[in-house]
Amino acid sequence: MKRLTALLSLLLLHSASSAASAENIDELRVLVLSTMLADRGIGEWGFAALIEADDHRILFDTGARPETVLQNAKEMGVDLSDIEEVVLSHNHWDHTTGLVALRSSLSKSNPDAMSRTHVGEGILWERPRYSGEVDFRVKAKAYEELGGRIVEHAKPAEIHPGIWVTGPVPRVHPERNWSPTANVRSPQGLIEDTIPESQSLVIETDEGLVVISGCGHAGIINTLEYARKAIRDAPVHAALGGFHLLAGSDDHLDWTGQKMRDLEVGHFMGAHCTGIEAVFRLRESAGLDRSRAVVGAVGASFTLGEGIEPLSVAR
Repeated sequence: MKRLTALLSLLLLHSASSAASAENIDELRVLVLSTMLADRGIGEWGFAALIEADDHRILFDTGARPETVLQNAKEMGVDLSDIEEVVLSHNHWDHTTGLVALRSSLSKSNPDAMSRTHVGEGILWERPRYSGEVDFRVKAKAYEELGGRIVEHAKPAEIHPGIWVTGPVPRVHPERNWSPTANVRSPQGLIEDTIPESQSLVIETDEGLVVISGCGHAGIINTLEYARKAIRDAPVHAALGGFHLLAGSDDHLDWTGQKMRDLEVGHFMGAHCTGIEAVFRLRESAGLDRSRAVVGAVGASFTLGEGIEPLSVAR
């Protein structure tokens, strides 16, 4: 009887393990479509990336100008018209300005193109210092008038098997990288605008977590630790995108790099607001080599099983 019970337990354990592994993404490619450096296409102070995860295609952020993502994708021969979902990291113009233009242009050939946008709770709160097109609420209204739908997330959500948005990230460590003078009108009243909606995209793979960030206003370490705590306790196979370390002090960058080493970050692509010097210092302190820690450029990519292809401008 004991042997039968043990056998059943092993079978159940194997079944649970198989079910868990079935949620992992097997094929993944992340392609940068907007950032400052550009070996091809348009460079700008902004960020956008195409995520191709098994049979799902997602656009993460939409660039700083209305046409940048559309033009860069066209130049690289990338068709965006079958992408139905967008994930926005936060409200700032350099990540959201392309949203309406993308929906307007691509919906002509596919009514479902860019029709659903995932955001963190707080992105639609009033920000008194912003007005006109800088106010994300204006873009959101125009987007909804085109038939788009905004989906707010207050906590981590699995939008497809193995693909998560973090929702707002708790600020455990004092990684302060936002304006000290801006305010936002929360349900509790006017408070400091810490960009509370700041979120990332997390993809589960057999190699570990792949985390894509727009600016990382919640802090890269806060974000990576939260992904491991809330989604899956696994090594961070790759951290890709903007991480707002351009003005980071030497001490802060050294601390960040050591934390990245502790989190077993295997690949790092620092684009947009990360900074060239910051990437160099993090490469050293995180224990990475030149092939696994690079500055992101338009057209740069990360492919699961192959690593980072940075293009010549970012080597």
